[in-house]
Amino acid sequence: MNEQTAPEGPDLSKGVKLTELAEGKLLGHVGEEQVLLVRGESGIFAVGAHCTHYHGPLADGLVVGDTIRCPWHHACFNLRNGEAVRAPAFNPIDCWKIEERGDTVFVGDKVDAGSAPAPKSKAGPDKIVIIGGGAAGFAAAEMLRRENFSGELVMLSQEAAAPIDRPNASKDYLAGNAPEDWMPLRPDDYYRDAGINLQLGTEVTAIDPGARQVRLKSGEAVSYGRLLLATGAEPRRLTIPGSDLPHVHTLRTLADSRAIIAAIKDARRAVVIGSSFIGLETAAALRARDIEVHVVAPEKIPMERVLGPDMGQFIRRLHEEHGVIFHLDDGVVAIEKGGTKLKSGGDLQADVVVAGIGVQPRVGLAERAGIKVDRGVLVDRYLETSVPGIYAAGDIARWPDPHSGENIRVEHWVVAERQGQAAARNMLGVSKAFDAVPFFWSQHYDVPINYVGHAERWDEIAVHGDIAAKDCLLEYKLKGRVLAVASIFRDLDSLKVELAMERSKL
Repeated sequence: MNEQTAPEGPDLSKGVKLTELAEGKLLGHVGEEQVLLVRGESGIFAVGAHCTHYHGPLADGLVVGDTIRCPWHHACFNLRNGEAVRAPAFNPIDCWKIEERGDTVFVGDKVDAGSAPAPKSKAGPDKIVIIGGGAAGFAAAEMLRRENFSGELVMLSQEAAAPIDRPNASKDYLAGNAPEDWMPLRPDDYYRDAGINLQLGTEVTAIDPGARQVRLKSGEAVSYGRLLLATGAEPRRLTIPGSDLPHVHTLRTLADSRAIIAAIKDARRAVVIGSSFIGLETAAALRARDIEVHVVAPEKIPMERVLGPDMGQFIRRLHEEHGVIFHLDDGVVAIEKGGTKLKSGGDLQADVVVAGIGVQPRVGLAERAGIKVDRGVLVDRYLETSVPGIYAAGDIARWPDPHSGENIRVEHWVVAERQGQAAARNMLGVSKAFDAVPFFWSQHYDVPINYVGHAERWDEIAVHGDIAAKDCLLEYKLKGRVLAVASIFRDLDSLKVELAMERSKL
């Protein structure tokens, strides 16, 4: 808490009447710490008032049973012990003791932060190997240790850096609003202390399912009892003349973000190729650094394929209000030093060019190992591939989604983390189907867009509220059924939609 900001609400240590919990939550404080008093399914709890992910206000969240969900990015916490039971949060929230005396509840001393449940007994293998150092790989390793997996745990990552908060690579970090020490998901010593053998800059060249080994580029063979493929996706590369020039960049890794930041120090103008989420978030970040930004894309309306025409036009206007110049229904056919040539015949000066033209799943390892692949690595509802003992999670996994009734593959951060967590438990023998509703968020200047569900196609978009007023909820329907919902500043509604989809009420 900011030391100069006085805590809000009543002093809960002095007691509050139960009638003040009529709406289920009451924000107060104990000493200088903000505390949220919550009526859960089995009683009253006192917990930290903010999500441990991005500090979202849990007072505005949704209570479900004995859990509370963050309104910003849908993390979920156990009210009994503070545990972060659902990504994107990993750290627990604090808990306080409470005492009820008649019609008054008093909050007492703080309990050890996130006191873990009793050790779990899992029938796990002696050794688990994770290929990949992104969202799914990290979430799986963290959950394996949280579930008290005591065997050997190896992470093989091609990345030069330990797992990072990748969404920030195109948002606050790129914009200059977040220091680099915010980027790692855990400090380096975490992996040592947790007994996770993280091997960076390590390329896996082959998987031998029969021998239960993976082979490294160095020639070394690494054995496994269970294997998780979390190789993620890689940016699609430009193939036009000049795409290999030094001022042309893609954005996926921390190194990519660092390179762009270094390149724009003396730059005045940037061209972003592509109006994808990554492209437009990059445009917003560069505008925050006072760089003139031109976006070139083949679409007539940005993001129309994902969000529909009305939301797409809103996003375009929002960026234009912040100075972004669009060249839509167009493309870059060549890049030269200091400029780009457009399909329409024009030229755009550019000190920096950033390509955001999508990603493709890294499925080569799986294909060569004989694992079934169809626009991604096919997995069952437990995230196990066609080869027993090998699981897949994250951007590469195509799984049977109970909400849409189809096999889907989703390239979203929170989905990858939640799949990593589910795969970890299933590798330990839990056998629980992955049934989380897909969720992602995108930030454009001060406007967050939350998206719940998955709609590859629709025949109706029902708009509730006012998109232009930044107060809206859009339902994407197919044959009358809601497949997905996008919203702006309708956080609680977004959480309620997610819950309804989980309960098959939409």
